[in-house]
Amino acid sequence: MASQKKIEYVIFDMDGLMIDSERVYTDVTNDILAQYGATMTWEIKAGLMGKPERAASAHLLSFFPNIPLTIDDYIAQRRVLQDARWPHVQLLPGVERLVAHLAAHDIPIAIATGSMRRNYELKTAHLQHVFARFGSGHVVCGDDGAAGRGKPFPDVFLAAARTLGRAVGPNEEVKVVTEAERDERARGLVFEDAILGVQSGKRAGMNVVWIPDENLLGVGPSQITERPDRVLHSLEDFVPEDWGLPPFDNTPKNRSE
Repeated sequence: MASQKKIEYVIFDMDGLMIDSERVYTDVTNDILAQYGATMTWEIKAGLMGKPERAASAHLLSFFPNIPLTIDDYIAQRRVLQDARWPHVQLLPGVERLVAHLAAHDIPIAIATGSMRRNYELKTAHLQHVFARFGSGHVVCGDDGAAGRGKPFPDVFLAAARTLGRAVGPNEEVKVVTEAERDERARGLVFEDAILGVQSGKRAGMNVVWIPDENLLGVGPSQITERPDRVLHSLEDFVPEDWGLPPFDNTPKNRSE
């Protein structure tokens, strides 16, 4: 049970988990596809979430072989439209409170995102009251050398754990590392919204709380091969003491379970 866990460090995904960027990705993608009479469904989007930019673009375009766009053309159009929107993207519910709480109690925190570093900076520059708490040394982006293979491989979460000084071992799935490395990985808690991210966190041997978009619930469960430890509607529903973490100072009486 989750209540028996003793978490010592926490790793956040970013897109769709901390910030409302998945809405931007969807709108921009469909604006581009609309020029060709096409639309991205949630079944398609489920396979994109968490992937590095180029891999996600290639995966998307594979569903539309008759659209005369190269991967580079698509990425170029996408960046122009997205860059105009990133400075306005907003935090999702519960993020500010949880990050501030963990920082106040000296719980090590890091970010593991498939976003490129340039995009991470564009998305977070206006939200430094939250993101500055992580420090640049505890953010691993998809194009950082340390990130390794993209999700669903465990590499990026292991890289983020290493920035916190955790001895999690090499970029291998949990089943092939030493017992000490497995124990160290099991002390970590991952927050994710994407199916690929859930798979990545579980393959890393960490505990995973999945906070999916409600649209993803309609198509996602059949695609999950590694199950999350807990599913929540929002970070507002997270109960720290269930994971051996300090409780919120003002936990609402009627919290969601």
